[in-house]
Amino acid sequence: MKHSINLFIIYSSYFLGTVLLSFLINRLFLKFASNWGIRNKTESIIRWSPAAKPSLGGISFYLIFLISITCYSMFFEQTSVLINKQILGLLAACTLAFLLGLSDDAYNTRPLLKLTIQICCALILISTGTYISIFSNIYFNYALSLFWIVALMNSINMLDNMDAITTIVSISIIMSALFIIYINKSGHSINTTILIGIMAALIGFLFYNWHPSKMFMGDTGSQFLGLFLAAMGIKYFWNTPDVNGNLIQSKQFFVTILTFAIPIIDTTAVVINRLRSGKSPFIGGKDHTTHSFFFSGVTEKRIALMYAGIAFVSMFFNFLIITYIKDWSYIHIILFSIYFLLLFRFLYIPTLRNINK
Repeated sequence: MKHSINLFIIYSSYFLGTVLLSFLINRLFLKFASNWGIRNKTESIIRWSPAAKPSLGGISFYLIFLISITCYSMFFEQTSVLINKQILGLLAACTLAFLLGLSDDAYNTRPLLKLTIQICCALILISTGTYISIFSNIYFNYALSLFWIVALMNSINMLDNMDAITTIVSISIIMSALFIIYINKSGHSINTTILIGIMAALIGFLFYNWHPSKMFMGDTGSQFLGLFLAAMGIKYFWNTPDVNGNLIQSKQFFVTILTFAIPIIDTTAVVINRLRSGKSPFIGGKDHTTHSFFFSGVTEKRIALMYAGIAFVSMFFNFLIITYIKDWSYIHIILFSIYFLLLFRFLYIPTLRNINK
């Protein structure tokens, strides 16, 4: 009991300190580097805001990611990082994703090169033991993992199209992962430290990213977050048994899909509509679900609050699935399928009205 209280105090202190650190780092960037991270001052298609703003928030995410690993190594297990193959793989893949985003913010990387690097990030994770394990055939697991990682890196990148949306959704995903860690009583780990650190980094950044934002996370932030959340999704949603120790494929599928519902639906809607219009899905535009609500008369602040509400409703359903539904059945599959389809319809229909205008 005393050990648990001490851990709670340590993690709470670390969380609050990291929120403050994130706030100060981004404030420093904003004050002294207002012209950094602006690729093109006249470009307003990919970035929703018509005003050019620094795209530096992602740097604070990566710095705090490194600080989290360092703090755990210093204060808990000094050698655990060096002998943990998955953590080394996560560190390498996140670094590559961060550099990809940094390059994209500076030079507008070509889609094929970006895809190649994303595949390399996925292969690093898979080769170091972070992959989905739901099939008996290992190569099916590898293929699904590759698709999941690359798709989520692009989904989070595409979702970063309006103030605070990606930040809020990422916070909700991390909170869901921390909840699963808590109920499985596996709280003291390096992943817990990293998750708390990244959540604190996002909260500190949210102060500057809330509408009207002062800065963006940029591709530096969205590529890093996409890779990081994909890895945490594999570890804590795809591969983690429920409270009874059962690993039911359909149950884990719904836990994962509900957790990542907003980026999945937004990306799916954009890809469908752009293909229907004969456009490339890889070219940015103002045709996301968020934009469609704005064109329907909803303010940007209300859109952010609405998406936060959707994220936390999905978190609540995950709480029910993980904690209370012990006998998983086809009835539950049908009920949660209906919820997901209704959510898809709610977010997708406004995009059709926008296209037809």
